[in-house]
Amino acid sequence: MKILILGANGFIGSHLSENILAKTDWQIFAMDLTEDKLGACLDHPRFHFTLGDMTQKTEWINEHIQQCDVVLPLVAVATPALYVQDPLRVFELDFEANLAVIRACVQYKTRVIFPSTSEVYGMCPDSEFDEEKSALVTGPINKERWIYSTSKQLMDRVIYAYGKHKELSYSLFRPFNWYGPRLDNVFNPKPGGSRVLTQFIGNILRGESINLVNGGAQQRCFTYVDDGIAALMRIIENKNNAAHNRIFNIGNPTENISIRQLAEKLLEMIGAHYPQYAAQAKAVKLLDVDAGKYYGEGYQDVSLRVPSIAVAKDVLNWQPAVDLDVGLRKTLDYYLG
Repeated sequence: MKILILGANGFIGSHLSENILAKTDWQIFAMDLTEDKLGACLDHPRFHFTLGDMTQKTEWINEHIQQCDVVLPLVAVATPALYVQDPLRVFELDFEANLAVIRACVQYKTRVIFPSTSEVYGMCPDSEFDEEKSALVTGPINKERWIYSTSKQLMDRVIYAYGKHKELSYSLFRPFNWYGPRLDNVFNPKPGGSRVLTQFIGNILRGESINLVNGGAQQRCFTYVDDGIAALMRIIENKNNAAHNRIFNIGNPTENISIRQLAEKLLEMIGAHYPQYAAQAKAVKLLDVDAGKYYGEGYQDVSLRVPSIAVAKDVLNWQPAVDLDVGLRKTLDYYLG
């Protein structure tokens, strides 16, 4: 199998590339703006990497969409602070740039596996989010935070329509707070400059207070990257065509904790297991901050985000295996070890 991965140097792309090279005989053709997360992949004979911008290298991308069996367009802005700070960039990359890739997949009849997001459910009131039944609920236009969710949702709807009316073969997967090594740069000091876990680790390493937006009461289901990649590998393999034109929530509904509890757990773990950073952890204070002051007035948050994973269990024979304590230790070993 030949696989095209756009955004291969990202968090998901780099872990997926490693997994494919270690466990299959598949060929990978890859592109990204940088290569620092790809390590040994770069020297592997089945990994063919090109440095480039997907918005500029359109001819290269189209040629490889023709040649490959599966395309994974993983390029996206996925940092909440940027949804408010630069909403047009989010739309231009997450929707417009990826739309060109999807249309090429339709033209050349190439299967596409697209990374949707748990954020498409928005403020859905369901206790568990169902891929086929749950409503996708977002806030008012002046809450620019929702441009990421709606860009992804619109892409989901376009892909679904191409599948129904133009015979595009696709799978959509919705990650629920995947985390692990290489998630973000923990040394980025800019508030909101990375996702919540790496933001907190960076705060601790720098001896800074941890800002809990609206008190950190909002809850999230954290999913270790190895579990997510295991599901993604089964989607790519598509045994018995089971993943054809399906949507999959990929998350860990049993690991549902508040953001405040996450911060407290990190401080406890670092204090207990990483003596070189114990003093910093002990000095860190948890501060409640207003979302509007932290992210800007265009921000709006969601209190709960729990996936139903019944479809993934049934169709992919998959369920998460790594509990939060184990996953956090592996992540902290990578950043602090």
